[in-house]
Amino acid sequence: MMSNLDLNLIVLLVLLACGIFSHNTAVTIAAGVLIVFRITPLSEFFPYLQAHGLNIGIIILTIGVLTPIASGKISGEAIINSFMSWKSLFAIGVGLFVAWLGGRGVTLMTHQPNVVAGLLIGTIAGVALLRGVPVGPLIAAGILSLLIGKS
Repeated sequence: MMSNLDLNLIVLLVLLACGIFSHNTAVTIAAGVLIVFRITPLSEFFPYLQAHGLNIGIIILTIGVLTPIASGKISGEAIINSFMSWKSLFAIGVGLFVAWLGGRGVTLMTHQPNVVAGLLIGTIAGVALLRGVPVGPLIAAGILSLLIGKS
């Protein structure tokens, strides 16, 4: 009986339920897509998703962040003026720090994949219970890398 149990699929189903329960569209869609991949011949693309999914996701996220600049919703003048306010300068510094943490997080997750499950569980719990946003694994891994080292 236990040999027929697909624990990974069960975890994905639990994540799907958490996404639905917490009204988090990103988690719901991600878990749903991965379930479809898992139970269909699309599973042959898992190595590609694993190798390139994070970069593709970061590219899509970056496009979303840059869209207000491209569309003109944030003017060039507003961007220039952001260097004149202490809050904006502080925001730039925090942005630099978080990007650096994310880079450390990618390195940690690459060199110590055994921590990925814990980071994901913590992130999903934060999304489901604290109404967070599922961008936490990279930053969480970056913070963890400060505590335990990068590799």
